[in-house]
Amino acid sequence: MGVVTIEEYLPQPLTTPEVEAAIAQVIMTLGATSLKDLGKVMAVAMVQLKGKADGKQVQGIVKSQLECLAQTTATG
Repeated sequence: MGVVTIEEYLPQPLTTPEVEAAIAQVIMTLGATSLKDLGKVMAVAMVQLKGKADGKQVQGIVKSQLECLAQTTATG
């Protein structure tokens, strides 16, 4: 038997577009509309993305998407 690296057993990290899509789905499912919803979106997103995406990356994308939604809601 050859030497097996741990990396073979770790889940593959998601690409940025995959993380963005997953977060968009969480936001839509929760009905989040502003940065006030950051905590509840992060809680659900981190459970779904655990081991697949970095927490700082997830937080940045969540903030960005919620800010965009808040601006759209305010001007729409």
